[in-house]
Amino acid sequence: MKIGIDIRNIGKKRTGDEVVFFNLTKNLASIDNTNEYKLFTDITDQKTLEEMRNNLGLAEKNNFEIISLKTTGRFLWNFWTVQKHLRKNPVNIYLTQYITPLFVPKKIKIVTIIHDISFNFYPKFIKKSDLLFLKILIPMSLRRADKIIGVSQFICSEIIKFYKINPEKVDWIHNAVSEDFLKQNISYEKIEAVRKKYNLPEKFILYLGTLQPRKNILSLLEGYNLARTEIEEIKLVVAGGKGHNYDKSIEKYIKRYDLKKDILMPGYISEEDKAALIKSAWIFCFPSFYEGFGIPVLEAMAMEVPEVISDIPPHREIAQKAVLYFNPNIPGELTKKFIDLTKNPVLRESLVKEGLRQIEKFSWKNTAEKIISIFKELE
Repeated sequence: MKIGIDIRNIGKKRTGDEVVFFNLTKNLASIDNTNEYKLFTDITDQKTLEEMRNNLGLAEKNNFEIISLKTTGRFLWNFWTVQKHLRKNPVNIYLTQYITPLFVPKKIKIVTIIHDISFNFYPKFIKKSDLLFLKILIPMSLRRADKIIGVSQFICSEIIKFYKINPEKVDWIHNAVSEDFLKQNISYEKIEAVRKKYNLPEKFILYLGTLQPRKNILSLLEGYNLARTEIEEIKLVVAGGKGHNYDKSIEKYIKRYDLKKDILMPGYISEEDKAALIKSAWIFCFPSFYEGFGIPVLEAMAMEVPEVISDIPPHREIAQKAVLYFNPNIPGELTKKFIDLTKNPVLRESLVKEGLRQIEKFSWKNTAEKIISIFKELE
């Protein structure tokens, strides 16, 4: 088969989206020597393209080609540039995420990955212009797609229920922790270097991810604030760039309660520093209202850090008994979990051990193999 993949997110620091497509593509390159792959990007800089090729492990892969399609905007790329190319240079299958090309020949099978559909349930957290765009184009894209892939069984059920999709058209894959993350040598020197680079305290609770409203950072701040008298020596680190749809109420809360000395916001964390940062944490917290999966939850397990995460279906699906859960609408529950994990070393140790067992269930190689099986079904 000739398979096209939209890899525009790779190299864009788009956190979860980039992680999924990078690791999926890299593992496809590692295991598939039979099919022919066309990897489409809007990056045109030759140095960046060569770096991308090396990072994906394509140096000796003759069946993988990166194709750069220049455009003046991401919407024009999706609705004109890539469609024009595919009409002249058709593939058997085209893999993308969310918004599909709508006007390519039907003989090209379209597969789209859906990370979450939170915008349907938390519209107040989305810009009105983005919401209008999603409300119109997602249903059209799902109708055009020949296969829809959710990143968890939970997301598949959400797609089927909300959009009234035939269950036979929907399948799921699980994300995983990247091999590059797992292979890092997290030495004492590396941890100290990262601590110094980001001006980190000796002992801290860590959140790492985007700073959007649906990530529920305010409950994290309130839960920590209520716990401060019991865990005075522990600070809070909220790591992530102030990117798209940044929740401005975070800074207002910190200012209102005079928490600047106790809450640090180091900004975007580079991939080479992420593992050491997580390893440095006393507790990892992921308080989201809504997730499709939650790769950082697995990364914290890999780094042997006990976790407190929101009690939502996808978290239960991936973490099972390896974490403590709290109601994301009740910050006081989070406060209690922080105190319990600080004062109970037996509980901490049991969660770490369970986490190491749980993470063995996830691998990008298995995910890539399942994607190939889905491609074969469409052949």
